[in-house]
Amino acid sequence: EVLDRVILHSYLNGFYASVECLYRPELRDKPIAVGGDEDARHGIILAKNELAKKYGVQTGEPLWKARQKCPDIIFVPANFDRYLRYSKMTREIYEEYSPKVQAFGLDEAWIDVTGSTHLFGNGEQIANQIRKRVKFELGVTVSVGVSFNKIFAKLGSDMKKPDATTVLSRENFKEKVWRLNANELLYIGRATSTYLKRYGIYTIGDVAKADVKFLNHILGKNGDMLWSFANGLDNSPVTNIGFKSAVKSVGNSTTTPKDLLTDNDVRITFCMLAESVAARLREQSFKCKTLQIYVRDNELNSYERQGKFPFPLCTSADLAEKAFELFTLSRPNKPIRSLGIRACDLVDDEFFQLSFMPDRLKNQKEESLEYALDDIRYRFGNRSVLRGLVMTDKQLSHHDPKDNHKTFPVGY
Repeated sequence: EVLDRVILHSYLNGFYASVECLYRPELRDKPIAVGGDEDARHGIILAKNELAKKYGVQTGEPLWKARQKCPDIIFVPANFDRYLRYSKMTREIYEEYSPKVQAFGLDEAWIDVTGSTHLFGNGEQIANQIRKRVKFELGVTVSVGVSFNKIFAKLGSDMKKPDATTVLSRENFKEKVWRLNANELLYIGRATSTYLKRYGIYTIGDVAKADVKFLNHILGKNGDMLWSFANGLDNSPVTNIGFKSAVKSVGNSTTTPKDLLTDNDVRITFCMLAESVAARLREQSFKCKTLQIYVRDNELNSYERQGKFPFPLCTSADLAEKAFELFTLSRPNKPIRSLGIRACDLVDDEFFQLSFMPDRLKNQKEESLEYALDDIRYRFGNRSVLRGLVMTDKQLSHHDPKDNHKTFPVGY
């Protein structure tokens, strides 16, 4: 007899908002949401806490709409580096129970604990251990679904929040899962759900009981997949994909304290932005293959340009040089108000192969130097070591662009 797999799906409850409340405890008893800039009249809700959720605030809706529902809501800007760090620490806890951990964004992960049950207990017991540890060690909560496949494990983590464990077994899934709305099933979005309702398919049970040929006729090849999911026939493995796969780019932008009039002004600003971005690439063990710049003049006209490097790198000098090169290709004829750079096409640095080619040898030496500078700045502060170019303009050198640093997850 083949034993069922034991799959967990862990979901960090209101992740971004929960992390922000750790840094600002005074917000814990107030409705908050992480989103854009309300004063600039743009942005959407990225995450909300339970208090905001009670007012009907939803992830993905505009800030103004959330304000209508909850007049006292407090909007907090996103800090993606912070969320990435907590995502990594959470993953480290998961990996103590199994090496098979698959990230699904920064706040969700599947964990295959089939081979760990003889060490830590059954799936429900492991889920409860993980919940308690995450809450005690990190100060945030997770909801965990336990099942014999990935699809139902994810469904379970969504069914009861926050800080709860839900078990969906072969014996109870028809009772607990089939009564749910069809759009609760992974990969059935709003449009597909609306389309299915035309044919009298309202629940996951309706999908499970529908004729497969009919589903294929109206949904194409997705029909067979969704029918399998609804009937608990998903056998996809938990692939050991690192949390880094959730990160698409690392960027930094700044509105300068004065309009930039000369090439030297632009070089100084790009240099400071590059120092910040390169340091965070190294901290997260990334190299980038592409650099993108953002330029806005004092009349608020803006554009972006991007260019590729001959090989992946993470050194600030190379980032700054490429940024200025891209800038000179389409230099605006008006003073500059804002600049930004973003490192894209990221590759994992942990298994990066060394080279004896002259240009790469030079870059490897520069990289070693910048790692040493990272250590100095960590011990004595970001301004303990500055490039000579930056010191040529005191007004620009005392403006810290790290206030605007961002790490961009996939799809952001």
